[in-house]
Amino acid sequence: MIKRPYRLSARFVATVREEGRYGDGRGSGGLSLLVKRTSRGELAKSWAQRIQIDGRARNLGLGVWPHVSLAEARQKCALNLVARDRGELVTGRKRTVPTFEEAAEVVIAIHATGWKHSSRSEADWRLTLGNYAMPTLGRRPVNRISTADVMAILLPIWNAKRVTARKVRQRIGAVMRWAVAQGYREDNPAGEAIGAALPKQGIRPQHFPALPYGKVAEAIAAVRGSSAHLATMLAFEFLVLTACRSAEVRDARWEEMNLEAREWRIPAERMKTGREHRVPLSSRALAVLGEARALADRSGWVFPSAKRRPPSSAALSRVLRELRIGAVPHGFRSSFRDWAAECTDAPREVCELALAHVNTNTIEAAYRRSDLFERRRTLMEQWAAFLTGTTVSSPSIALRDRV
Repeated sequence: MIKRPYRLSARFVATVREEGRYGDGRGSGGLSLLVKRTSRGELAKSWAQRIQIDGRARNLGLGVWPHVSLAEARQKCALNLVARDRGELVTGRKRTVPTFEEAAEVVIAIHATGWKHSSRSEADWRLTLGNYAMPTLGRRPVNRISTADVMAILLPIWNAKRVTARKVRQRIGAVMRWAVAQGYREDNPAGEAIGAALPKQGIRPQHFPALPYGKVAEAIAAVRGSSAHLATMLAFEFLVLTACRSAEVRDARWEEMNLEAREWRIPAERMKTGREHRVPLSSRALAVLGEARALADRSGWVFPSAKRRPPSSAALSRVLRELRIGAVPHGFRSSFRDWAAECTDAPREVCELALAHVNTNTIEAAYRRSDLFERRRTLMEQWAAFLTGTTVSSPSIALRDRV
């Protein structure tokens, strides 16, 4: 049986795992921490305040931990007491209307249950809302936000920062839909009405800068001849050889590699698709891993930096930029796809599976259970041979004449 503290501490809040309600002691304003397990068996911790309003005891939710810290929960309690004493805390059947900032914390906590552990989704939500929505809407109750308020935020960036503007609108809309569902308001000010009022975005989507496949081998040689850290050089070449995403390569661990079977299994939690992905390792990819063995340490990363961490997201981009190669790491997936389409007879589904793309045709996907691994192995061996200037023959996937 856990010993209940007289007052909560940040350490206790972070470590307690036994379900129950833990009070913050006298003088806390009625603050308590509720610890319980969700229907999925995960431990959830939330804050509540027991407060007297007009002679009646009320329970006010103050958000979830760790999005709301102990210090922040205590501050909210104090503010509620001040608001209660001023008569600003609504009573009766009506509830205290949360601010946009408070509602956003709840919405982020709800969405976080479906995000991958390594995902940057939460950080991205906080960054976009913090930069564009919070300065204007943060302290405003959700029922006092109008379409004009949202329009004033979006118009300056609608065409100048097209992708960011769409994210801001979607995330403000998510918060507002939560407010509608909770009965705090009846409409979504970031919804259809504002969609009709905003101008058409005249900027075409910008694709990742990529190299023609005929210049990819030169790029590998340029990186190899640079002053970049060995881990960065090896990670870049491995990225090109496997046609994987940058994060998948940078965070690769030795435990995922089966050198005897010549395959790399990327766990589902590290994949954009949320599904485990098997990557066939060509002879050249195995040689790169052989070089990476010299860097192996207790961290378990395949390509550890000097600080025993994976290369940063900026490391690969920076070396390409410094060498003026004219592409970003993700663009080499496009180079591979163009090569596969123009220089081989590989079926489209083999090429798409090599890129770990999900089949959007649900009926076709339901009947195709194979990941065509051996055919992908042949394709990736041919890609490596193309990059290294060697030759390889295959009865299943023929190479076309190079243009």
